[in-house]
Order: sequence, then C-alpha cells, then structure tokens
Amino acid sequence: MKVKNKLRLGFGFLFIVVLFFGAVSLFYINQIANSAKVILKDNYESLNYSREMRTVLDDQELPLSAASANSFNKQLVLEEHNITEPGEGVMASNLRKAFTALQNTTDAATLKQTEKSIRKYLRDIEVVNMRAIVIKNEKAHKNVEDAVVFLGLAGAFTFLVLFSFSVNFPGIISNPLNALLEGIREISQKNYGQRIHFDKSDEFAEVANAFNDMASKLNEWENSNLSKIMSEKSRIETIIEQMHDAIIGVNEKHEILFINTTAKAILNLGEDKLTGKLVGEVSKNNDLFKSIINGEKADRAFKIFAEGKDSYFQLETREILVPNLSPTEGPVNIAKKSVGIVYILRNITEFKERDEAKSNFIATISHELKTPISAIKMSAGLLADTRVGALNSEQNQLVKHISGDAERLLKITYELLDLSQVETGNIQLNFVPAKPEKIIDYAIKAIKFEADQKGIIIEQSVAAHIPDVNADVEKTAWVMINFLSNALRYSPLKSKIAVDVSKKANMIEFSVKDLGKGIDDQYKSRLFDRYFQVPTDGQNKSGSGLGLAISKEFIAAQGGEIGVESEVGVGSRFYFTLPAVA
Repeated sequence: MKVKNKLRLGFGFLFIVVLFFGAVSLFYINQIANSAKVILKDNYESLNYSREMRTVLDDQELPLSAASANSFNKQLVLEEHNITEPGEGVMASNLRKAFTALQNTTDAATLKQTEKSIRKYLRDIEVVNMRAIVIKNEKAHKNVEDAVVFLGLAGAFTFLVLFSFSVNFPGIISNPLNALLEGIREISQKNYGQRIHFDKSDEFAEVANAFNDMASKLNEWENSNLSKIMSEKSRIETIIEQMHDAIIGVNEKHEILFINTTAKAILNLGEDKLTGKLVGEVSKNNDLFKSIINGEKADRAFKIFAEGKDSYFQLETREILVPNLSPTEGPVNIAKKSVGIVYILRNITEFKERDEAKSNFIATISHELKTPISAIKMSAGLLADTRVGALNSEQNQLVKHISGDAERLLKITYELLDLSQVETGNIQLNFVPAKPEKIIDYAIKAIKFEADQKGIIIEQSVAAHIPDVNADVEKTAWVMINFLSNALRYSPLKSKIAVDVSKKANMIEFSVKDLGKGIDDQYKSRLFDRYFQVPTDGQNKSGSGLGLAISKEFIAAQGGEIGVESEVGVGSRFYFTLPAVA
C-alpha cells in the first residue's frame, strides 16, 4: 500500500473514532437533560398546584367565598390536566367530587369533614408526585452513573486507540526514514557496502532500491579509482620532492604532512624521517624552522647561508582547503574547510643579486652623470649672462630649454641616487626633534618662485600647541617639496594649495591639498609604486615616477604612514604622519 493511502486511512480512522465518542457523549447528555426536564415540568408543577389549593383552604374560612372557590378551581383544573403518575387521576377525580360537595354544603360539621377529605386527597397527590420525583431522581442519577461509566469506557477505548495510533503509526513513516538516514551516514563514511531492504511495496521501497543502486555505483567507482588516486598521490609526492623550492606541509593537528629534501637541506634538518612528527618537537632544536612556522619571516626576504654562500628566500604560505565531508559539521561545501598550511621558501638569490647589480649600476651612472649635467647647467647659465655676450631671441630660447632640461635631468639623477640608497638599505637618517612649522616653511620657500609664476596662493594652517616631531628634517622637507611640486604641476593657474598640520592621536599629520583635476580610482593604489606615472593629457609634464615611491620609503623609515585622498573634478590631498615627541 502506498504511503499516501496509509495516511488517508490513518487519519480517516481517527476521524471516525472522534465522531463515535462525540455521538455517545451527546446521546447521554441529552438523556440526562430529558430526565431533569420531566421532573421539573410534570411532578414539580403538580406539587405547586396542590400547594396553591391548600393555601386557599388555609387562608379562607368555610364556606369559601366565590373568589376563593374560583382560585381553588383554577388550580384544580390545572392539576387535572397534568396527570403523570399512576393513581393520580383517581385522586384528582375524588378531589373534584369533594370540592363540589364543599361548594354545595352549608352545614358546619359537613363542611369540616369535607375539608378534611380535600386535604387528604391533596396530600395523596403530593405524596404520589414526591415519590415520583424521588424515583425519577434516582433514575436520573442512575442514567448519569451509566453515562459516566459508558463515557469512561468509551473514553478509555478512544484513548487506547489514539495512543496505539500515535505510537505505532508514526513508525510507519519514521522507521524507513531512519533506516534511510543511517544508510546515508554510512555512505558518507565511504561504507559503500551498505544496503537498505524494506518488505513493503511502497514509496520507501522505491527509495531503498534507488539508494542501493547508488551505493552499488559508488562502490564500483571507489574500486575503479583507488589505484588511480594512489598513482596521483605518488606523482604529487615525486613532484614536491624534485622541486627546487623548499616545501613544508603541516596539517590542522600541527603534524608535518610532507617536507622535501630541499627544505631539509636549507633548514639543516638532517635526513631523519620527519613526516608525522609534531611541529613543536622539530622546532625545539631549530630556531629557523620555528620562525618560519610562526610566520615571523613572511613579510620580508631573509638570508640563509646555504650551499656555501649567502642565499635569499621569500616565505609564502598557502592554506590547505578541502570540502567538508563530515556529517556532524553541516552540509558538504566546496573547498572551505581548512586542514593545514603549506610553507614555500622561494629561492630569490638570483633576483636579489640582479636587483643589487641594478641598484649599483643606477647609483654609479647617476653619480657619473651628476657632474656633467651640473656642468651643462652652469654653461647654459653662463651663456644666458649678458656679460659673456648678447644672444638673440632664438638663442635665448634654446638656452632656456637647455637649462630646464638640465635641471630636470639633475633632479632625476638625485632621485635615482636616493632610490639606490633605499634599495640597498643604506638610508642615513638623522633623527632630531623638529617643529612642524620649520619643515613646511622650508618646503614652501623651495617652491615659492614656481608658485608665484603660476599665480598660485599657498595657504598654511598649523594647529595650536602642536608638538615637535622626531624626524629627519631634510628628508621630511624633501617629501613636502615633492608633494608641493606635484600640486603645483596639476593645479590650475591662480588657484590655491592648502598645507595643513594637525595632531592625530600620538602622530602629527602633514597634508597638501590642491584643486586640480583629481586622480581616477584605478590609479590610486599604484601611485606609490616605483616608475609609475598617472597618464596626463599632455598639458602637464610628467616626472620620473620615483618621487612618491622614494617619499613612501623615507616616511616608512621614520615610523610614519603615507597616503592619498582624491576625487576626480575636486582635487587631491596627499598626507603623511610622523611620531610626535613625547
């Protein structure tokens, strides 16, 4: 039978049981109500009529007056129409005869005797009705007791039926589902031999057959791919072993998963088998291994004496992510569960040597170019001097171009020399407490002539009671001059440049804000890269692309930070921070 039909039958049976219990309850309640109604309607009214007739006899002297007789007769008529008990009709008839005799007699003795007869008949009527009330009351109580017993039995039967239904019927649904759930859990643990069998032919049996087919297919797939997986594992291990970079794998339990020969040689770990050992155990006797695992050398290249010479390495880390396959940790997802970290030591010695060679070459060339460029600049100045001889307008223009280009070449030469110092780590810093006003005054004076030529006003604002900064004044002023030169280059004629100094926590912030065209968002992240230049529209001369890169190195070497805020069409704000003197 289908599960749908089982559900229909089950709930239909419950509906019939509820209807049966409700019908029985209504029947007995109606029977009890009718018994009470008969008592109230019939016997109680007869007693009331008798009481009213006795009241007439008690209140009036014999013989009765016409009004009293009418009142008595009215109650008697009502009683005659409410005969409900055996013998009550005869009693009512005798009462009628006695009442008639009472009306037709004037003798006092006869009246007295007739009154006694009337009172006797009234008492008999009351006794009959009282006895009937008692009997009917007992019957009503009996009906109530029978109803209570029967309803109790019916309720107990209904309860047992419903209890049995609630206990057994859910199992029809839950037992197959539990069996299916258990089978799925076994499959998730790669127990592909799990099978489910149901005796009944319903939807669950169809699901069980589909589940068994799936398990069979998975078992076939597992057996067919096991050798392939082992082959791929061996291949990956061989690749890792033959790589020239040092590679170390650590799982989530801080155990070494793999380590190639190159890593053992570089870290001087010997030829012992390290796979499976705890990282802490290996780190005890090897500080370099410990610093690599702790990520202490992740942010910079470091030097190791290996293969008879100083070698440079760059540490990279990669988190090992796999799908979640545990049934207790939620649904399966794609490569989101971390099970370890891979540490890669890339040998960058060759690149480091080339970089040093490049830096030395740039430093040498820059140093050699500085003298002839200075000579060219001086010669151009002498040519422009009228004491040497007058020049025509074309010659004056050529001399100006020679002087401008020589000045630009000399500036680039000095920038290259500064860059070579930065790259070789030979920056010489002279830290002294300095007033921020002194630094910005020095920078503004250096570019004042150029600003006046373009009609640009430089406004400076220094916060009150600003503390001194601990900095190299010359290099900090060089950064400010670079900021101001860039601002002048991109500011429109007769505009303003704002120079501000303010305190931010325990740092002093210097900023230069212009009203130029601004910088597009796509270029902001690369502004401080070496040799990068923002594309121009041809109206502004571009620099060497080194000024901001060198500025960043100078500020970082002094423990500060450098940055830019810009919006196209509004302008740019370059800023840097330096530590305040405590």
